[in-house]
Amino acid sequence: MKKKYNSADIGKFIFVIGIIVYFMNRSSGNMGYNWQWYRIPQYIFTFDSGRFIPGLLFKGLGVTLQITGISLILAFIFGLTTAFLRLSDSLIGRITSRLYLEIIRNTPLLVQLFFIYFVLGPILDLSRFTSAVLALSLFEGAYASEIFRAGIVSIHQGQWEASYSLGLNTFQTYFHVILPQAIRRILPPLTSQAISLIKDSALVSTIAIYDLTMQGQAIISETFLTFELWFTIAGIYLLITIPLSLSVNLMEKYFRVDI
Repeated sequence: MKKKYNSADIGKFIFVIGIIVYFMNRSSGNMGYNWQWYRIPQYIFTFDSGRFIPGLLFKGLGVTLQITGISLILAFIFGLTTAFLRLSDSLIGRITSRLYLEIIRNTPLLVQLFFIYFVLGPILDLSRFTSAVLALSLFEGAYASEIFRAGIVSIHQGQWEASYSLGLNTFQTYFHVILPQAIRRILPPLTSQAISLIKDSALVSTIAIYDLTMQGQAIISETFLTFELWFTIAGIYLLITIPLSLSVNLMEKYFRVDI
């Protein structure tokens, strides 16, 4: 059912924004904080004689996008593989996938990141970047596997029976019948998981990867522009995640997903 927004909703939104701005100004006034927003653009990008010069935050954003992009692909591969193993007839496959799921789901991401970087890294000769991608992929893949599994089991049993009666094997049934229907249903939670991955990527700064968050911390240590930079970093993350959410809404309408 299509939602309609009236003037009252818009008024409430503006009222809430006004309250937030009021408390921010009052808080900064009480602290005697001197806002210096004019110094922020140089850390994003500048132009010199018409030439584009990326700032430190822009470079950090590039690293963040690289990490999240690769991790997202691997997380979906791990998730789909784990879901297949959990639904398979193989006892070893089910035990292995369940162990992976429970270990990853019941330990903090930060601990997993440190374990992979400080323990597995020296043994397997993993770089910081590889360790970060592997930790994020395994962590988000565990949650994605449950989303994939829920989508697959939600498809009516008659679809399997009809496919087998047409002569399709299990592999063909998954990829030609079950998954195309399941993807439509799991698209919203999968996108939420992708957004979580983007935000969780900020943790890679703890192993000295100069992503967006780490670059912000480095600039703050030199300039003491604490609030301006953290608000700017939050705004950049919003610029990444909001279009992703909007694109999902468009896909839901295209695929006619009923929520």
